[in-house]
Amino acid sequence: MTTMNANTITTAAPITTYFRVCDGVRVRFADNKAHSDITTLMLAPWPESLWAFRRIWDRVSAAGRVVAIDMPGFGHSDGRTELIAPDASGAFLARLIDEWGLGAPHIVGPDVGTAAALFLAAKAPQRVTSLTVGGGAVRFPIEAGGALKDIIEAPDLDVVRGQDARTNIGYAVEPGAASDSEPDVHEDYVSAYDLGRFAESARFVRHYPEQNPVLRDLLPTISTPTQILAGRNDDLVPWSNNQYLHDLLPNSEIHSLDAGHFAWEQAAGEYGKLVADWVSGGYRSVAAG
Repeated sequence: MTTMNANTITTAAPITTYFRVCDGVRVRFADNKAHSDITTLMLAPWPESLWAFRRIWDRVSAAGRVVAIDMPGFGHSDGRTELIAPDASGAFLARLIDEWGLGAPHIVGPDVGTAAALFLAAKAPQRVTSLTVGGGAVRFPIEAGGALKDIIEAPDLDVVRGQDARTNIGYAVEPGAASDSEPDVHEDYVSAYDLGRFAESARFVRHYPEQNPVLRDLLPTISTPTQILAGRNDDLVPWSNNQYLHDLLPNSEIHSLDAGHFAWEQAAGEYGKLVADWVSGGYRSVAAG
């Protein structure tokens, strides 16, 4: 079942969003519906939504079919508690790729998408052609800063629930989508995590302490060609997380961008070009190496 979302946002690169059910979860997604041998599946970062890809949408779309989703519990997709974890999200993605007939797509998973994409590649490598990840606090021992560190280390979710989510998220996403210049996008981000949804979505990063060590042991077994993209000036997820992946993944290349955490928006030109070039064939050089 696919239904169209009436609240389409208009920007320089319009994206039309839909909802479709997978494993009993209503997932918000966008699809350029291109007929191509190349399919790219993009996983929205947190605390944003698939609109985070609006500035790279046209560039990546030129390379083939593009599908972007809000993962369960994130953005405007529904969630189930047991799915809001890195390993469970990876397993969900394998089901989604199969149910939606996406073949073996290239995965673009910044931020929380990094851990989900890596678990997917480790557990179901046949479902993935390549990865583009980065900006996720996947290192062990954990290295995170600012509000992200506070959420991971909070004694319980009640601490997160007690925060003014709307105000805090509005402040957090301002560098990526300013409220004065892109009010619709800004509101899409903020409203996605209102009414208690932010605390529920925080379960994902609060799984890092027990799941990052598991991922550490899996990384050397992931042969999927991987491109690591992230901002070098990220205060939330220090660069050490990206270097860690590059050191442990056997087939990877790494690029530091002149940006903070929201590199996909702050350095969209370079980010989009790197993704488009990669899925168009650049990944083969890493696989061959």
